Amino acid sequence: MLDQKKVQSVLDKVRPALQMDGGDVELIKVRDDNVVEVRLQGACGSCPMATMTLKHGIEKTLQDEIPEVKEVVSV
Repeated sequence: MLDQKKVQSVLDKVRPALQMDGGDVELIKVRDDNVVEVRLQGACGSCPMATMTLKHGIEKTLQDEIPEVKEVVSV
């Protein structure tokens, strides 16, 4: 099982970049199957590039720092 505090601390590292574009990310849940559920907020919630931000930004950063992360999904 992933450590929720560790996941949150990695999200806190990517948060400033999202906030610069008027968005944010909220950690919803760390599932037992090592999938991280997040909610994109502000400008990120309606941005056409949100999927790319989620997969190539947030997910990649989480997997680089916590290899056990299987996937990041937006809820």
